[in-house]
Amino acid sequence: MSTENVAPFSQKDMEATGKQVKPRSPADNLAVMLSSPKMKAQLAAALPKHMTAERMARIITTEIRKTPALVQCDQQSFLGSVIQCAQLGLEPGNSLGHAYLLPYGKQVQLIIGYRGMIDLARRSGQIISLTARTVRQHDEFDYQLGLHEDLTHKPYEGEDAGPITHVYAVARLQGGGVQFEVMSHAQVEAVRAQSKAGKSGPWVSHWEEMAKKTAIRRLFKYLPVSVEIQRAVVLDEAAEAGIPQDNEFVFDGEFEQVTEG
Repeated sequence: MSTENVAPFSQKDMEATGKQVKPRSPADNLAVMLSSPKMKAQLAAALPKHMTAERMARIITTEIRKTPALVQCDQQSFLGSVIQCAQLGLEPGNSLGHAYLLPYGKQVQLIIGYRGMIDLARRSGQIISLTARTVRQHDEFDYQLGLHEDLTHKPYEGEDAGPITHVYAVARLQGGGVQFEVMSHAQVEAVRAQSKAGKSGPWVSHWEEMAKKTAIRRLFKYLPVSVEIQRAVVLDEAAEAGIPQDNEFVFDGEFEQVTEG
């Protein structure tokens, strides 16, 4: 449904139909905007070929229902984050763990998940494989740096492997060679403590995934990465630091915002 030429029902309209029309909520207004032809055209122009505007619009609408605070955020910031997500070809929400749209005050921040980082790396064509794993207290784990870098990890097969002690990421490059990054639990916690989102969102609900992503993000500094990965890292680091992501969004052409009524 297009958001153009949409007017609120008048008292006369309601008397003519004999029905009471319930005003649209702010969440309904955003859902209408996302389903409009112009918004779908914007999404289609930003999305990679493997995703459709209709699917992205449905996913974003679901996220609005799950996180009502998004409705209270600045609309330009919200739509800008949606377009950034579309440009990266990542689906927001917990279903895939690619990315998250989180409200901070009146701004929406795009948080990239570790699965989103891996997906971007695989699509870049520069990396054959990229994995991230956590190490627990009773695992067999050893690594060394220097001229002969090596990493060995044998997970504990008992019932209780103990708390997480390390997290690491390993990348196999297209031209040969392997790069890895290891972080201790204390190092991950230091990153979380500096994050503006460290006490909410995925750092609370998905700590292990955020720890893996932190190791991957550090590993990217040593890898040949694509423009999309560079953009994802910049956006993610800005979100962690609480810095505005400059997600302001402007529609091409005319657009009429639907207000509650």
